[in-house]
Amino acid sequence: MNDKIDFVIIWVDGSDPAWQAEKAKFSNQADRRTDSRIHRFRDWDNLMYWFRGVEKFAPWVNKIHFVTWGHLPKWLNTEHPKLSIVKHTDYIPEKYLPTFSANPIELNLHRIKGLSENFVFFNDDTFIISPVKEEIFFKNNMPCDSAVLNVHCCPPPPEYTAVFNIGLINKYFNMKTVIKENPSKWFNLKYGKQLLRTFALLPCPRFPGMWQHHLPSSLKKTTFEKLWELEYDELDKTCSNKFRTMFDLNQYLIREWQLASGEFYPRRTNVGKNFIICGERFGSSLILGDIYKTENICRFIENQKGKMVCINDEEMTDEEFEENKKLIRSAFDKIMPDKSEFELK
Repeated sequence: MNDKIDFVIIWVDGSDPAWQAEKAKFSNQADRRTDSRIHRFRDWDNLMYWFRGVEKFAPWVNKIHFVTWGHLPKWLNTEHPKLSIVKHTDYIPEKYLPTFSANPIELNLHRIKGLSENFVFFNDDTFIISPVKEEIFFKNNMPCDSAVLNVHCCPPPPEYTAVFNIGLINKYFNMKTVIKENPSKWFNLKYGKQLLRTFALLPCPRFPGMWQHHLPSSLKKTTFEKLWELEYDELDKTCSNKFRTMFDLNQYLIREWQLASGEFYPRRTNVGKNFIICGERFGSSLILGDIYKTENICRFIENQKGKMVCINDEEMTDEEFEENKKLIRSAFDKIMPDKSEFELK
């Protein structure tokens, strides 16, 4: 049995003139290390399908904390009993505000008033697309996850966050000891072919990295609190950056700590899929892993081939963006055509 499980989703309306004006005030603080590319803030206009997915496929959720700079979708029913509107000013320490980076927003989530100890963190590009039980996220109050070794690379533009995350993990955990103490959690058949990564990297003297699923993460407030106690200076440094930089830490540090500490239950790796949409002009020059045709992504959603989906986007023209947006919305509409109680009628 689990205690209550909350969902947390962060969202920004990059088209809001007030938000744009505030962002412009601090643009002089951006430098070559800063990542403020347009796709970081672009609105796919599909957030209503996130709420429809939760209502239809995860009705057991205790509460939804909707984290926002201050703006709200016009269609959102703010009176829904399960919905809590959380502004950045409600929980992020004042010295880090305003922020235009997701990292301070995510690394301070444990400060949200009324947040349950067990919660699932969603970016606004991750969706539930078929029925899920509590046990896909937590079992006996422990996060459900997949422990798989991996090698981190730094795709262009340079991104060293994963390297800094795993550096902190290696500071506190010895890889050989961790795996020896929890062999069934690191060599579990639920991981399927991903096990080959772990076997290949076993000779490494320390954690080379951990495989990231880029899907909603099952997290515990106490893990955040422990890391802030141990590494305040490093977390403070990241949270002090107004814009995302290549040297930041991020919320995957929390997930990796849970894996290294053995505080999780093994979960199959194919519970969902992460897709990257990229414009034709840019696809061949990016080293991002798999880049998918939008038609294939739509088919995955329409046929509900997984429990969850993440739709990442990279560089594309305005015309490509608008066309892809229509296709994705159409796919979601086929499996969730009806408004949820989170939408105004």
